[in-house]
Amino acid sequence: MNTRTGEMGLLAFMLAISGVVAFAPPGLSQEKKGSHMAHEAAMLSCGKSCSDCQRSCDSCATHCIHLAVEGQKEHMATLMSCQDCATFCAAASQIVSRGGPQSVLICECCAKACNECGSACEKIPGDTHMKACAEECRKCEKACLAMVKQTGAR
Repeated sequence: MNTRTGEMGLLAFMLAISGVVAFAPPGLSQEKKGSHMAHEAAMLSCGKSCSDCQRSCDSCATHCIHLAVEGQKEHMATLMSCQDCATFCAAASQIVSRGGPQSVLICECCAKACNECGSACEKIPGDTHMKACAEECRKCEKACLAMVKQTGAR
């Protein structure tokens, strides 16, 4: 067996065990293909927004730790909110990027977490780090809600 054939067989096997469908069914209409492409674009955009927000929230949580240690106790609430939001965003990014069956559910939850985190960060005026986090949360919330709407909420 040549190396190329072996690699293709291994790829097909890996796709099969991971549940990924490598080929579209032959009877897929143009309308369904277009709908799939629109869903895929919304999901990829949402996944990227979630990933961006996760990194921003993790960074903001670190910022809040430093401020809380310096005695600014109001940052304990934002610290916890940022950590929770980052966790939701990381999970949403992974599930949505692979088109998982729980994409709508995680995005509904992620949008709520982003709303709460954004609101918490906005309560602390004059802090550019907190403002940047709130902005990313608002972008992610919007992307999640758009993805839910695009793919058809329950």
